[in-house]
Amino acid sequence: MTITAPSTFFGWLLSALILIGALPMLCSVFQFFLVGLHRWFSHYDRADPAHMPRVAVLVPAWNEALVLDFSVERMMALDYPQDRLRLVIVDDASTDDTPDLLREKQERYPGRIVVLRRQQGGQGKSHTLNHGLDVILDDDWAEAVLITDADVVFAPDAIAKLARHLADPEVGAVMGFIREASAPPHWLSRYIGYEYATAQLAARRAQNVIGAQACLAGGAQLLSRDNLEAQGGRIDTTTLAEDTVTTFLTQLGGRKVIFDPNAQCFAEEPASVTGLWKQRLRWSRGNLQVSRRFHSVFFRRSTVHHLGNAWLGLQWYSTLLLPAFMVLVSVALVVMWLFDAGDANLLFRIFWSISAFAFVFTTTFTLTLDRRVAARSWRQAFVFPGLVNLSLMAYVIAPGPMHDLIRASCEVIGLGWTEETRSLLALFAYAWTSLCMLFAWLIFRLDRLTWMRPVLSVFMLVVGFGPFLCSITFAAYVAQLRGAATTWDKTEKTGKVGIS
Repeated sequence: MTITAPSTFFGWLLSALILIGALPMLCSVFQFFLVGLHRWFSHYDRADPAHMPRVAVLVPAWNEALVLDFSVERMMALDYPQDRLRLVIVDDASTDDTPDLLREKQERYPGRIVVLRRQQGGQGKSHTLNHGLDVILDDDWAEAVLITDADVVFAPDAIAKLARHLADPEVGAVMGFIREASAPPHWLSRYIGYEYATAQLAARRAQNVIGAQACLAGGAQLLSRDNLEAQGGRIDTTTLAEDTVTTFLTQLGGRKVIFDPNAQCFAEEPASVTGLWKQRLRWSRGNLQVSRRFHSVFFRRSTVHHLGNAWLGLQWYSTLLLPAFMVLVSVALVVMWLFDAGDANLLFRIFWSISAFAFVFTTTFTLTLDRRVAARSWRQAFVFPGLVNLSLMAYVIAPGPMHDLIRASCEVIGLGWTEETRSLLALFAYAWTSLCMLFAWLIFRLDRLTWMRPVLSVFMLVVGFGPFLCSITFAAYVAQLRGAATTWDKTEKTGKVGIS
């Protein structure tokens, strides 16, 4: 095909919109180049394995009887000096067996477990954490506070590996790698496990390299006492992303935030499409709120922190605005197709060629980062974009065979290979980057129908887990524009965590 430049300003504008839509993929590729440099920026050279500060482990709990028994027992068995580890559990007015369970644990481990109870709960995780922080910081015992969730189970050496980084006085917070460990694994958890590898093992390694972290792991964050007190001894209650606010405030205060991929813990993730949608909607809305609060931090140099790093800003906004980019790409392609089908086809091929390269490169790289993720979720990794997106990538890579396959398929199902059929297929392909989010939203709606749930995995396979996450982010746009209440929806857990 002969490459010709657009002949009008309108053509140039549409072309620019399509190419801008490829920015998130290019940022992702660059991220993995940064990951390759992590060995020189891991902070291990300034960590001291002998450094074991007194750590108060703070756990908010609301109706967590199903998960607390196992997680508390594992916490009590950690490879960390018993006299330097104290478990503080804040019961947020639970109405199940949580109070009885905590009373039993407190009697079994006297002096090692502190149980606090709020008589009027339901305000959310941040308020519950602050109740615990008021007590912890009221005396000078705790030198660091580990904030985690009731269902999170730590590897025996996890806290020691986190604490060693606090030997560096410049470090204000350290986070570990939360491994998806639902047992037995189900189709949804396998997708989440792979996603966690890209969002944690890859992204946070890259952020270590540039010296700026975007978000502390909510269930595995160790904060120095000095850092907490510098933030008023409180966790943010104004957003749905209190962990991200803590991350930003730590760095704005001149302290480092470090990710240690070897400090591992295990967590159960939502087992239903609806449960995952609610969890991620809260996260996405929180990120939008954080973006509004800290917008002046991005893309601005500072001698105090590195949050103004250009790549971090591009990565943050290209992820946050990915649904908007997807809509722009499809609209631009469809409009261009109406005026000049040749130019539309060329830009379509360029966009999906970039997508194909980015997908193969990042997927292969991610699977090499962790053998357990690769063994557990390699199938979900390769179908993460969905079969339709994979077909579009295959079409631009091998147009001849794919053209023959599509033509034969159309003839088999009775559509024929007419000009009208080809036009409809082109229109569908150009609009798919938007349509995929609509179909992903329909998967969420279908989850409400019990009889449809057995086939939702097939629908997700076709549409893609990636588009499903983008659909949630788009829903977050709508929720924020509507002024939806900032309320906390508890993620239901069953306590089925596999750590072998």
